[in-house]
Amino acid sequence: MISKRINLCSGPRNISTALMYSFAQREDTKVFDEPFYAFYLDKTGKEHPGREEVLKAQNHDPQKVLEELLSEAADKPVLFIKNMAHHMSLLDKNLLAGFAHIFLIRDPKEMLTSFIKTIPNPTLRDTAYKEQYEIFSYVKGELGPEPVVIDARELLLNPEPVLSEACKRVGIVFDPAMLSWGKGPIPEDGVWAKYWYDSVHQSTGFDPYKPKNEEVPDHLKGLLEECCFYYEKMFEYAIKAI
Repeated sequence: MISKRINLCSGPRNISTALMYSFAQREDTKVFDEPFYAFYLDKTGKEHPGREEVLKAQNHDPQKVLEELLSEAADKPVLFIKNMAHHMSLLDKNLLAGFAHIFLIRDPKEMLTSFIKTIPNPTLRDTAYKEQYEIFSYVKGELGPEPVVIDARELLLNPEPVLSEACKRVGIVFDPAMLSWGKGPIPEDGVWAKYWYDSVHQSTGFDPYKPKNEEVPDHLKGLLEECCFYYEKMFEYAIKAI
């Protein structure tokens, strides 16, 4: 019987898949990979790699998706859902109730210099910082308890204390098994894993933090400022590495 539901809300080009792998190592936890992806693609018409595969693989009705997740995870005490902020921004907010929420954020400069290698001219919506902050504000103001914020850099600097504190805040006991995993995919990977998860499939744990020295192009400096505005508001609440 599920006693704890955890929702991870992340933006693109972050370590959300690694964090999902981390939680998947727990014996008491069932993880799900972006279950509202098909809903998002259907709703927006976005062209993503493997779009048709995703649309065929998942239910497009968010309420039915949630019912399916709760049914599939019924034999585990902890349910962990990896979600993307832009997917969640289209959901009925009632679906957020009953969850402990973790927001995974990343320094916009580091995110953008990675993101533009795939999308050269991203918009604010593409980055999902605004959507993530809006969801964070709703959860903080309307649902309670206070959402948990994990910053990618802080987590990579010292994974154990950051994960331990995150677990404490969502009401579960930290498991050291969360610090490592075997190479390769896991059964819970979405059908899109072959397009996006190569690096995490080569990993066996959280890679040490390495600062990026790349600069954001001048034409995106305005976007960087916008992203930083929302990022800094959430970073105030982030668990800091010890």
